[in-house]
Amino acid sequence: MVLNAVKFPAMILFKTITSLQKELEKLRSPNLKIGFVPTMGALHAGHLSLIKESKKNFDVTVCSIFINPTQFNDKKDFEKYPVTIENDIYLLETNKTDILFLPSVDEIYKDGLKQLQHFNLGYLENILEGKYRPGHFQGVCNVIYRLLNFIQPNTIFLGRKDYQQYLVLKTMMRQFFPGVNILAVDIQREESGLAMSSRNMRLSEDARIKGACIYQSLQFTQQNISAVSFDKLKAQATETLLQNGFDKIDYIEICDAETLLSLKSIEKNKKLIVLVAAFIEGVRLIDNVLIN
Repeated sequence: MVLNAVKFPAMILFKTITSLQKELEKLRSPNLKIGFVPTMGALHAGHLSLIKESKKNFDVTVCSIFINPTQFNDKKDFEKYPVTIENDIYLLETNKTDILFLPSVDEIYKDGLKQLQHFNLGYLENILEGKYRPGHFQGVCNVIYRLLNFIQPNTIFLGRKDYQQYLVLKTMMRQFFPGVNILAVDIQREESGLAMSSRNMRLSEDARIKGACIYQSLQFTQQNISAVSFDKLKAQATETLLQNGFDKIDYIEICDAETLLSLKSIEKNKKLIVLVAAFIEGVRLIDNVLIN
């Protein structure tokens, strides 16, 4: 419940750290609570659900848009990332975001892209997404570490679709930002069930329809987790995706939701998560479902 609601006449846009921090310092003086939503733009209803969650619980909501070059292990993927800044600003304004931080690469990485901090993330950065996107999570941690230092929010809001990223940042933040809360908000889906993603913009209409079979496979696994072996469930999901036009599958795994370590069968008192990463029309899609 927001106790000290601030009435911003309009969203304020900052492009420099200095100007942003001056404004945040003024807001912090009456002890206002700040929620933070980091994004790479190309906004959709999934991002807006994070904004809404922050506004519901905090006095001030800050959103950042920054396409972070250090988290792309494939340069072509970085170059293809959709840029829709005018529409993004419109969506943030209409959803009553208080502050937008829109920095340049030079503003975030003042010492350049070569001298990056290394974070101790343990095995988490080498499995699943980390295995197929080496260096990705170091890049994510580098930008979020900087943004949290600049903004110093009370809570950061992330989407549950990037579940491993959520756990990785939780690990990093325990060490460097123990006073900042981290909250994962449920996945928003298109009518077909396809998880909303900025990457969906690169899909044809046909691929968007076929892409929904990822969620159908996850639901089938969820519904049959007690009756069918994990190996058979993963094989069934693989076959379904390949039959529906997916080009390549990086992984389909059933894991312990707390550790992301792969499981062979149900274990007592362990919450499960099923995760998928697969390509259709050359676009890499990820999704997951939690199983109690």
